[in-house]
Order: sequence, then structure tokens, then C-alpha cells
Amino acid sequence: MMGVISRRTLFAGSAAGAAAVLLPAGRAAAEPGSAGSCASYRAEYHFTVPDQWKNDPQRPVWIDGEYHYYYLYNADYTTGVVGTAWRLATSSDLVTFTDRGVAVPKNTTPNGDVWSGCAVVDTDDTAGFGAGAVVVLATMSPHDGDADQAQYLYYSTDGGRAFTHHGTEPVLPNPGVRDFRDPKVIRDEERGRWVMTLAENNKVGFYHSADLKSWTYVSGFVKDGIGVLECPDLFRLTASDGTVKWLLGVSANGKGSGLPNTYAYWTGSFDGTAFTADAAEPQWLDHGWDWYGAVTFEKRGPDGRLDEGARYAIGWLNNWDYAGITPTIDCDGFNGTDSVVREVTLKRASSGAYYLASQPVGALDSYVSRTVRLGDLSVTGTRVLDYTGIAYEVTCEIRWDQLLGAGVQVRRSPDGGRHVDAGVYGDYAFLNRRGTVNPDSTGRWQESRSPFDRSPGRVRLRILVDRTSVEMFVDDGRYVHSSEVFPYLIDTGLALFSIEGTAVFENVVIREFTL
Repeated sequence: MMGVISRRTLFAGSAAGAAAVLLPAGRAAAEPGSAGSCASYRAEYHFTVPDQWKNDPQRPVWIDGEYHYYYLYNADYTTGVVGTAWRLATSSDLVTFTDRGVAVPKNTTPNGDVWSGCAVVDTDDTAGFGAGAVVVLATMSPHDGDADQAQYLYYSTDGGRAFTHHGTEPVLPNPGVRDFRDPKVIRDEERGRWVMTLAENNKVGFYHSADLKSWTYVSGFVKDGIGVLECPDLFRLTASDGTVKWLLGVSANGKGSGLPNTYAYWTGSFDGTAFTADAAEPQWLDHGWDWYGAVTFEKRGPDGRLDEGARYAIGWLNNWDYAGITPTIDCDGFNGTDSVVREVTLKRASSGAYYLASQPVGALDSYVSRTVRLGDLSVTGTRVLDYTGIAYEVTCEIRWDQLLGAGVQVRRSPDGGRHVDAGVYGDYAFLNRRGTVNPDSTGRWQESRSPFDRSPGRVRLRILVDRTSVEMFVDDGRYVHSSEVFPYLIDTGLALFSIEGTAVFENVVIREFTL
């Protein structure tokens, strides 16, 4: 969460000279000793806002054969003017996107700018705007306060390209509470109604509606200890063993409890009114520092058919603790990068509990422009590879007989002094950005960790590297770590390492992508 700094303040442009703050005096963002130069830090294969600012993704919806991806956008970021609109990008494969401009503008009513919410396709014209109208429910706060956040409606009759406000009164007024935001709506076909989840501080509220315009509170799910709950998410998945589970997710800041600051979720059941969790404590869809405001959304085939056994997910590669710090604003005029889209599936652990596993979207394979196969490599200590790159994917399976730790160093400097480490150590997997330039000035959020069982003597790693990010998928994607990093652009080396033992890195493959 944002602490004592207001949400509106953070939407304002405060990043001029951000790269200079991050880097040592007299050094430009591009590389050491190159004062006055400024090379691009825009990601090669991750979604980035065309200009200015973006933050929360909004759940993409399938319309006319392609995904419509809306996100919060401030066109006035660098001028200091505050407030977000909804900008739209469309995609047929969730790797390449076409910018469509602002769809839901800000400041068109006295209620001000438009915050997070969701879009739905009203196939049966329940709201009266026409069959197939696209309806947006979003939070607005006329006075930018905690107590006046309420839910407002916009609608589109042109396939979700442009929206009109449905009056200036909220469809779900604030009952006088703090933190009343981020509506997420699904269709309950079995009962012929809409269901909304709403972030209400330490509670997710559940609401029913017949027409998207009048809402009734029906239940709540409470969780303390992980900060203010934001951007709730409710969906159903079928596991590979045929088990059907409902899942409730929230963006939450668990750092105060030693937990991630990303996307927490519970498996459980939903009876149309209330969600019942299988366990009191949540699991986390990402253990890194920078996967916030994430949303999941339906996976559909080219014919539009729904896949009930998988879902997609995308998160904002940033963190409210340092949201305005990035060299991209100086060199490229924007601040806003997303994770790769992931495919999420429901799996059963040996304990019998169910969990979500993640893998990069399969369509990324279609954009491979170069493949480097290094085979099997034995490593004792550090082994620098004969490869350099800024944006790529590296995969391998590490095996050992007796070992304390092993992994991969990415974005390594020519002298080996700067790098990002990703791997396993003892009983945890980790991603450590301490050795390179990154946005955390406190030094507290440098290494992220997730549980790891080393007794099998093996681990599979899939690591996605881009200009300002590293995402590590452990084994079948049971655990994922996503973090912002800002390495010098001359730091292009790659190395393998082992700690207190010898490791065999099997089938080391590097792939580069061209979009």
C-alpha cells in the first residue's frame, strides 16, 4: 500500500531526473562514464505504456476476437497534473498489443478521474444499453478521500472503444467507510445475476445485481495482517484431476508480516453469495517485490471458446513504495511496465492442497528470433558463459548430489561486480537484485524468497530478463519472483554459479525475442 502518501499524489509527475537519483553522480543511465548520453530502457517484449504513466491493469475482456486490455493512465504525469483515465490496447495473442488511446476519459464529470474497476460484456442487455454493450464499473473519488470512494458506471456501444458516463451519481454509494473501491464483476449464469467483489479495507465485500446499476450487499470475507486489500478477484478453475475450485485473490502488502507485497489468493468454494476458504492463510501468486494490482482473466481460443482449466494473469511491474523511480522517464518519457502475461493453472500438491502454477503465455514462443543451446554444463563456483544480452529467456534444470545453493547470474557487468542472482539456497528459492541498480533505496527489499525442497536434488528454472525486469519461474511455476531492476546497459553478461558443491546445469537454452 501507499502509506501516508495519497494515491492522487503518486499519480502526479515526480520522476524528473529519476535516473540521476538512481545512478552515481556524473553517470548517465546508459552506462558508467557516459555522462550526457541516454539510451533506451524500454522493454523489448513486455507491455509498456506509450508515454507518461500507467499503473493498475484492468481485467482484459474478449470482444470480437481479441482481448481488450484497459489500464490506468495519466497523460499529464510529467507536468504534475494528477488523475487517471482508462487507456485501451488490444491483442489477439497477449504478446503484441495495439494502442487504441483513451477509452474512459478522466474529469468528464464532477467526480474527477477514474480508478480501478472492471469491464464486462452485457450479452443479454441486463443494463438496458443494448445487447453486447460493454459496461465499466469503476471507483471514483470526487474529493480524493478515503470516505467518498464510490462505484460509477460507464458504457460503450461500439465494442469497448469509447465510453459514456451513466450520469454523475454512483451506482454503489459509499456507506461511510474508508477504502471502498476496485469493483470486480462476474456473471452468475446459474442464478441469473451479477456478482461484485469490492475492496473494503481488510474485507472483500460481495454484492448482487440484476442490472449492473443497483447493488445489494450480501456477505464479506475478512483478512487481517496483510495490509489494505485491493483489486479483488473471484473466479473458478478446473484442476487437471477434474476438481473444481473457486479462487479469491487480492493485491495486498504483506511486508510488515514478512510476506510478499503482490497477489494473495485462497482456494475454496463459492455458493453465489459467500466465499469459504480452504485455509485461513493465503498463498501468493508471486513472491517478488514488483507484481502489484494484478488481474486474472479468461483464456479463450481463437473461436472464443472458454478454457475452464486455465486462466491468464498480468501484473504491474512496480511497487507503491517507489512507484516514481525509474530511468525510463528520463530516457523514454514513460513510467509503466507490465509483467509478461502468464497462463495460470490449478494443481494439487503432494499434501493434497491446491495451488496456482504459472508459465509465460505460450504465444511468446512465436516471437523467438534466436536460440542458443549450450547443453549440459558442470559448475563448481562461478562459470561465465560465452553469451551477452539485455533481453532474453534462459532455461535449465540444475541437478546435484550435495550442494548448498546454485543458480544464474543475469545482467552481469564486465568485471563481475554487478549482477542479479536467481536460484536456490538451502530451503528457499530466491531472486536477489542487491548487486545491481534498483529502485529500493532502503536496502530492505533486495532479495525475495519462496519455499524450496532441495531433497530431490534438482530444480528447473525459467528466467525472463528484460531491460528493467527479471521474472523467475521455479519448477512448474509453483513459485514465481518478479522484480524491477535497472542495470547499466553495458551489463550484458551471463554466468552460472554453485555454492559449496558441484552442480550440473542440464539443457541450458537461451532464447531471444523480436516483436
